[in-house]
Amino acid sequence: MKRIGMCVSALVVLATAAGAARTEREGGSLIVTASNQTANQLLVYDTAGTLVQATPTGGQGGVGGNAGGVAVLGGMIAVVNFGSSSVSIFDRRDDRFELEQVVAASSAPVSVAFGKDHLYVLGATTVESHRIDSGDVDPTLDGLAGLVRADGSAAQVGVAADELVISEKSNTVETVTLRAGAIEGTARAVTLPTGSNTPFGLATRGENAYVTIAHSDEVSLIKDSAVVAITATGTVGGSGQHSPCWAALLGPYLYTSNSPSHSVSRLIATGSNVTLDAPVAATTPGAPTDIAAADKRVAVVDGSGGVSRVTQFTVDDNGNLTQVSQVAVAAPLNGIGIVVK
Repeated sequence: MKRIGMCVSALVVLATAAGAARTEREGGSLIVTASNQTANQLLVYDTAGTLVQATPTGGQGGVGGNAGGVAVLGGMIAVVNFGSSSVSIFDRRDDRFELEQVVAASSAPVSVAFGKDHLYVLGATTVESHRIDSGDVDPTLDGLAGLVRADGSAAQVGVAADELVISEKSNTVETVTLRAGAIEGTARAVTLPTGSNTPFGLATRGENAYVTIAHSDEVSLIKDSAVVAITATGTVGGSGQHSPCWAALLGPYLYTSNSPSHSVSRLIATGSNVTLDAPVAATTPGAPTDIAAADKRVAVVDGSGGVSRVTQFTVDDNGNLTQVSQVAVAAPLNGIGIVVK
């Protein structure tokens, strides 16, 4: 099977999402994901892996082969509804997340990201910006740009200083200028090195964007719309771990989930270079489809045999991962985020 198929292999629809449940919880972070079924739901887990809330998004799921289907800003959560071309906005109310808004998107959304005062929505053919004011997302967009490829291969969007960085799996990484947080102008393709094929996921910090180039077993550092460094993570680097698909940053560490290898790698990410540190920092039962990191914790969604899993790891001061929970769900989960309490 081609690697691109492995990266999206968790897109299998089975049964209904796990029912709503609540337990008392004190302290600790919360892990959020989406059931991604026809009747999409926000699923919330505590650090023990217990499902503590399942709430309808008011939209339809059905997305796959992307990352960032769930985004977190403080107590606010955005969830894509691919099948109904909308984004659901949840806000924390005491011990629960309440659905506050369902915002229409200009094209079927696959990935969302928060900036300081904006929400960015990456669709199949467009990317758009919505201002956030007093905790509310303006349903009227204040910026819109068409994608370079716009062929349905859009994978993820991230914010790097005053521009958006976008990956399209049809061999395109592009940037879009932001002015006062709003999208301005058109998308511009970043020149990738010869042989760098199939960008998938990305993670951003400051002006730096770390982009996984899945089929070339590489991670690129992109800054100011240019590739400034690239490192091999697979057979070229001797690790044997293939197709880094999705990425998350935590302190100096960049974690990539390698879908066909069912593993997580650890790299050191700086503003000038990316270095492979641990080819196998952890393993997963199935092909990982998204990864998130915050609060000394890494959370991974993977899928195999029609079942998705949410796996949580704690992170020590040296970046080592220790698995602390794993829960299986009969739904094609999409997106992962960590809400820090």
